[in-house]
Amino acid sequence: MAPYFNEPFYVGFNPGGYELGLLPDGDVSMGALTYWGVDDVVGAVESALLAGAVEHSPVSDVGEGIITATVTTPQGSVVGFIFNPHFALAPKDA
Repeated sequence: MAPYFNEPFYVGFNPGGYELGLLPDGDVSMGALTYWGVDDVVGAVESALLAGAVEHSPVSDVGEGIITATVTTPQGSVVGFIFNPHFALAPKDA
């Protein structure tokens, strides 16, 4: 499957309507990074900060209207938030 988004900082695939992203320059020692799809990345980050998280990477428009950010939870996990206007779940077979 060819990526729908291919830049040096992010390669995005759309298998079955789900987002699968690769970070070519990601730190492999941090393990896998999960991005939760949200409608409002700024609001999701604000909620996470109120719950005790700290900013890991700021809210950024990474191109084509895709917005991302990451926070570090009080337990030390890094969690990402993503808004992708191109994302739509594939319909389930009846």
